[in-house]
Amino acid sequence: MNYQQHTLANGLRIIHIPTISPVSYCGFAINAGTRDEAETQLGMAHFVEHMIFKGTPKRKSLDIINRMESVGGELNAYTTKEETTVYSVFLEEDFKRAANLLCDLICNSTFPENELEKEVDVIIDEINSYRDNPPEFIYDEFEDALFKKHNLGHNILGTEDMLKSFNSRSGCDFLSTYYRPDNMIFFSLGKTDFKIVISELEKNLSFNTSPSPARLKRIAPQPHDKFKIELDQDTNQGHVIIGNRCFDMFNPKRASLAILNNILGGPGMNSRLNISLREKKGLVYNIESNLSMYTDTGVFSIYFGTDQEDIDKCISLVNKELKHFRDVSLTSSQLDAAKKQIKGQISISNDNKESVAMGMAKSFLHYNKYDSLDEVFEKIQDVTPSDILETANIVFDEKSISSIIIR
Repeated sequence: MNYQQHTLANGLRIIHIPTISPVSYCGFAINAGTRDEAETQLGMAHFVEHMIFKGTPKRKSLDIINRMESVGGELNAYTTKEETTVYSVFLEEDFKRAANLLCDLICNSTFPENELEKEVDVIIDEINSYRDNPPEFIYDEFEDALFKKHNLGHNILGTEDMLKSFNSRSGCDFLSTYYRPDNMIFFSLGKTDFKIVISELEKNLSFNTSPSPARLKRIAPQPHDKFKIELDQDTNQGHVIIGNRCFDMFNPKRASLAILNNILGGPGMNSRLNISLREKKGLVYNIESNLSMYTDTGVFSIYFGTDQEDIDKCISLVNKELKHFRDVSLTSSQLDAAKKQIKGQISISNDNKESVAMGMAKSFLHYNKYDSLDEVFEKIQDVTPSDILETANIVFDEKSISSIIIR
């Protein structure tokens, strides 16, 4: 990957990919998310992400909203268990406008009290919408059980009572603790000359130099016990998640797990689970398997919705597929076909510049590098049938595969 990088004197890493497109992307990726919250801060990372758009000494909330929208650009952000990303999409000619705004938000947000109560209400509405959506709600319940009493199990949105306890001071404290140059990167993808990218960051960044409050040290979760939980939500359709913990993002077996997951329940209509439960039996509209890899652990999960009377039948078919992967090795030709499919999917995804920008941000934040397609494909090509079999026996281990069912 033809990227450029530079580290400022304050420790901020800058990564830039030059393109010929008139549309550019840039933003900050911060190494802070839900797992970095104290017990009295549940939902704080997401709350801070919302509140940084609500005011700085130079700008009120409407000024922030209009700054990029008025030139046809976009301003956005999202929070995960381990990262927060704040970014903008715009025409290349507006790079300086975007960089100036983003630096102001990251360095100078004031968390105005008059905006705080309104934004808490907005997030509470977001929480309620998740509760009314079983396919979303069940993922939160599953991770809460999988990482019981650990921060990785906490809902990203937090709780209503906790949100109502937040104030400007607590928000600013979290910001000053984690939104610091040595704990984030600035990423850029566009036609802007890299020297201009660097100079704009040097000109606009003004981090708080006061001592930072103590950060929480990330602690890996303890092993979990197998569980089967049934929830009565009085829904028309049954919703099920089956899954386990899996490899972290640094594990050398992550390529074999990605291939295995893609064969089992990836986005292709030819996934084993889709063929078994939908095409052959007509039992589900959607069934998928997913991976979430964190810095010290991961989550593998299978989700489907089905008629209440078909829940047990579907679970039996899923377990049959998992057992097949544990017991029977892929042939070389089957693995070659799977490699070709995932390479094609990655290549198509790589044609989406926003996807590239977000992937670059996360990769550089954690690995301090961004692999080219050739480097990614080389890791995929190195996977053997025995790697797939070994991975299946670890991640699909029936002694630890757990489930949550909403009836």
